[in-house]
Amino acid sequence: MTPPSSMLTSQQPAVTAPRFGASSFVLVYHRSPYDLKTAADGSVEFVDQKSPNGIIPTLRNLFQEERSGTWISWREEADAATAPDERLTVPSASPFTLRRLPLTKEQISSFYHVTSKESFWPILHSFPGLFSVDNSDWDTFVQVNHSFARAACEEAAEGATIWVHDYNLWLVPAQIRELRPDVRIAFFHHTPFPSNDVFSILPWRDEILDSLLCCDLVGFHIPRYADNFSRTAINLRGAQCGEPVPVAEKFRHFGSALAQPTVIPWLEHNGRRVHVQASPVGTSPGVIREIAASEEVQGMAAQIAEQHAGRKLIISASRVDYTKGNEDMLLSYERVLENNPEWHGKVELFLACVAAASGMRIYEDIQRSVEEITGRINGRFGRIDWTPVRLSTRRTPYNELVAWFTQSDVCWITPLRDGLNLVAKEYVAARQGRDGVLVLSEFSGASVELEDAVVTNPYSHRSMDNAILTALTMPKDEQVRRMASMSEAVEEFTVQHWAEQELGALRAI
Repeated sequence: MTPPSSMLTSQQPAVTAPRFGASSFVLVYHRSPYDLKTAADGSVEFVDQKSPNGIIPTLRNLFQEERSGTWISWREEADAATAPDERLTVPSASPFTLRRLPLTKEQISSFYHVTSKESFWPILHSFPGLFSVDNSDWDTFVQVNHSFARAACEEAAEGATIWVHDYNLWLVPAQIRELRPDVRIAFFHHTPFPSNDVFSILPWRDEILDSLLCCDLVGFHIPRYADNFSRTAINLRGAQCGEPVPVAEKFRHFGSALAQPTVIPWLEHNGRRVHVQASPVGTSPGVIREIAASEEVQGMAAQIAEQHAGRKLIISASRVDYTKGNEDMLLSYERVLENNPEWHGKVELFLACVAAASGMRIYEDIQRSVEEITGRINGRFGRIDWTPVRLSTRRTPYNELVAWFTQSDVCWITPLRDGLNLVAKEYVAARQGRDGVLVLSEFSGASVELEDAVVTNPYSHRSMDNAILTALTMPKDEQVRRMASMSEAVEEFTVQHWAEQELGALRAI
């Protein structure tokens, strides 16, 4: 598949040296740290995002430790060409600046929902058959990245640290380096990074790699993704590298799909040394414990326990996406019920599968398939007093999800490919060292940390079916032992630990 030549080049705005800003720390991430609402009097209200999962609360808390900081995100604007950047002071113990760049609805759709999701997403998750270049608009992608880079350079003080997040801002580091050679640049990749042969499918592979090689530090969740990036940079761009070193003890070294014994610590390209690091994002176990202990959650948990009394309860939480493996999981559950009638009426699966909002046909097809399989299972096996699968496509409030975690005997997380998967860690945190079983895909990043999960291959019917049966029949003492081991890892390697490790490594360079 060869894209039109116009897609391989772009007209970038003329480079001009920006003035120095006042921020010693600039964070570049397309999402805002708060939901913004405009009050009747015209003032702006910063609404806290209730869910502690994900990285936004932790990234926001970094500004409590910085004397001056700026967060750069986007906002939708009907006439982005004439609208100025919006600069707001976020009130907190240590106030920081929020700079929001105006993008039209069409720009956001092209840059994020089409180019990023239809071209980059399937490659990153090793689904090359779903790659599409036909609708991609590389010029718009470059222009949006340039806008983020320009804003970051204008906010950064001399010698500042600029931390860029995720694949949809791949080109920002190179554009920053051209404008501001004085700053330190870090980049964190929240998705998987594929093998060299899969990444090479992207027509813009050289521009992407050259940009990442402009960083001082590039971070990934696990050693395998870090090593994939390093090998790709060596093979495609001729980067030099340091001798491989053993991976940290907290990672699985062998025995599963993403295990990795060694990792390349640094690369050199065009006279610059780029440090490569594996540090998985954690969760906030203390916050989850507080939520679980709240009166509201305790009430919901009691209701869930009453509704499912006498039955094993399985929970799975994800969203509609071909990478998440929801159809494969449901088909495994159907096979287990078909081949093991003694479990009829004794097990229930709650699948929280958030519907996609992008309007992409492939996601609509997947959602329809999930609903059809669920309906078939309930039709085949259900009784008047037993519904085998409860499917929810709404966005489950986090407090409610924690209540489900506290009452679920099994958490079944089996994506076909996942950068990490925080739900797995959140389930462990919510169990607080009690019993419970985590069934985890070996193709999720979390599987190389949580070695006491029941690890399974979601592509194998036998492996999937055996894993869930193992979880349902596991003795209580083994459950407690495994959960204690996983709890220790979740408690030690928190989301705060991740942020400190990333920025600490950058400061040490």
